[in-house]
Amino acid sequence: MKLNSIHHIAIITSDYERTRHFYVDLLGFKIIRENYRPNKQDTKLDLQLGNAELEIFCVQNPPKRVTDPEACGLRHLAFAVDNLEEVVAELNDLGIPTEPIRRDDYTGKKMTFFRDPDGLPLELHE
Repeated sequence: MKLNSIHHIAIITSDYERTRHFYVDLLGFKIIRENYRPNKQDTKLDLQLGNAELEIFCVQNPPKRVTDPEACGLRHLAFAVDNLEEVVAELNDLGIPTEPIRRDDYTGKKMTFFRDPDGLPLELHE
């Protein structure tokens, strides 16, 4: 079997406009397509960052994310950055709080976390 790469990651969100603003206007994802799907009563937003795609499905009243303790499934999304302090400062200037910068126990690289509008943990890794 030869898998080439990860094509996309899909997440479920609760507020389309807030999520679109966060990922597109604040984080800089590019919009591939936006579609309202009346048969599923959701809006699907396909985004691109580098070679990866993020599929966002916005539905009304999805179950809340289980975080303490964490449940099986997607734990977080991680983004590679060249300068962690610079990106953290940009996020903070946009009003997006971040956790303190720390070092990954295994790689020794700097990292931190922040959250999307629905509380999904997002990691920055240098």
